[in-house]
Amino acid sequence: MPLSAPDTASLSSPARPRLVLASNSPRRRQLLTELGLTYEIRLREVDESFPPHLVRAEVAEYLAAHKASAYAPDLAPDELVITADTIVCLDDDVLNKPANEAEAVQMLQRLQGRAHDVYTGVCLLHGDGRRVVFSDQTRVYFRALSLAEIDHYVRQYQPLDKAGAYGAQDWIGMVAVTRLEGSYFNVMGLPLHRVWEELEKLGAVGVE
Repeated sequence: MPLSAPDTASLSSPARPRLVLASNSPRRRQLLTELGLTYEIRLREVDESFPPHLVRAEVAEYLAAHKASAYAPDLAPDELVITADTIVCLDDDVLNKPANEAEAVQMLQRLQGRAHDVYTGVCLLHGDGRRVVFSDQTRVYFRALSLAEIDHYVRQYQPLDKAGAYGAQDWIGMVAVTRLEGSYFNVMGLPLHRVWEELEKLGAVGVE
């Protein structure tokens, strides 16, 4: 009796979910693009306050998961949304986005000459209900800066959309950051090595 041909449909890999980036950050868009991923941007207003008892990585993970929950009701079964939140911690103080230039200057004055920690929390929420929440930490060392250098950076680069009032990829990162312990991309807003690893587990990425 001849063997029947295998059912190619049953042997084919399941379709990868469509990626949705729920972030207005140009840095995160750049990083996912450079990773070779295709994605759609979706934006909505989400409250970024957090319970006061949370500290460090707990804050970043809470905010990432909270953002993802806002997209859950409209997520199709074949979609996967990526949300993230980056915070800067000086000891246990969370330095989020500055409200104005004066606050940006104050934050940078606190950071100069010291080491601080950057945490990025990430939530991957699949339309089928699977959810992964994780975070990554990078320790950043700043040299001592003059007030003139801080003022120049704040005036010229307007870092009001950045946690801790600075971007490592900006001028200040070039002249002030002396050492990093951990992922540079984590400081930019996405720990790409962890994002790729977790997306791969969910069947959302891969190489051929």
